[in-house]
Amino acid sequence: MNQTNEQRPDRAQYGVCAFLALAGTAVVVDASRIGSATSSNDPVGPRPVPTLLGVLLLVVAVVYAIDVARGGTGEQEGGEDVDLTAKIGWRSVLALIGIFVANALLIDRLGWVISGALLFWGSALALGSRRYVIALAFGVALSLVSFYAFAIGLGVNLPAGILRGIL
Repeated sequence: MNQTNEQRPDRAQYGVCAFLALAGTAVVVDASRIGSATSSNDPVGPRPVPTLLGVLLLVVAVVYAIDVARGGTGEQEGGEDVDLTAKIGWRSVLALIGIFVANALLIDRLGWVISGALLFWGSALALGSRRYVIALAFGVALSLVSFYAFAIGLGVNLPAGILRGIL
């Protein structure tokens, strides 16, 4: 979506280009430090994928910088349910941040099932749900399903906390 030549490019987008270039460089440098462990099952080794991703990040940074220099800019959201003039709901944003921080602090003590249920329930309330009991029921269900999906399906044990021995 190029603009006419009369408008100047958005110079702030060069910051995004720089971030992509730094991330790509970091990935390529880290990939070069990976040891060359190959086996009969994996003759290629672990280096190619992160190296490819790092190079692709660098390519995207360069292509994006060229697009910005030519005056390219993103299109504003035009969804039918989006009010582009509405201000940011800082109360919801701050509530979500608080809920995530509380989850991080409580997950080891209470365990995933309880802290996850509080996370899902609190997020639903912060985003506008007024069905407290239904939101709590869904929060408990989501945390239990995710707990057992990780434990049984992936073999990853999430903290059980105070429910150790019960779950």
